[in-house]
Amino acid sequence: MGKSTTAGFFAALGVPVNDADAVVHALYRGEAAAPVEAAFPGVTADGVVDRAKLAQVLAGDPAGFKRLEAIVHPLVRAREAAFLTEHRALGTPLVVLDIPLLFETGAQDRVDRIVVVTCSPEIQRARVLQRPGMTEEKFALILARQVPDAVKREGADYIIDTGLGLEAARAAVAAIVKECADA
Repeated sequence: MGKSTTAGFFAALGVPVNDADAVVHALYRGEAAAPVEAAFPGVTADGVVDRAKLAQVLAGDPAGFKRLEAIVHPLVRAREAAFLTEHRALGTPLVVLDIPLLFETGAQDRVDRIVVVTCSPEIQRARVLQRPGMTEEKFALILARQVPDAVKREGADYIIDTGLGLEAARAAVAAIVKECADA
């Protein structure tokens, strides 16, 4: 959809961003590696979760997502809480929590406003299939685990359509930051 690019636009305007995907990557290289290995033997190498191996295991065991989430989500939440605590102490007026599965995890109840980044299904498919190692099967698995885009839009305070181009998305982000600063 362009979520990471859009989060980058917020960061470029000086808004601190807590990127849950980046947090997960860090956790897979650190404190989550051992518990993930215990739950899914053979998915780590040199103490680091091999995401390709983990994805392969999960593709054959969809119920494994719940076990993985039970390990990773509390750790991600702890990092998010530390981020928020730090920025409250600093008096930061606006922060962004970049949460890929916001609605799927019930995280919408933890935020003040929701920005949904969207684009047409055709653009989304083309973008996702350009990712290294992505296949139609993996893409279908991802979509099956997500709340439909139309439902996300209904829950949004702001919608950024990245299908309209980078400059339109950048302008939408600037408008959101201005509105929040004026509030």
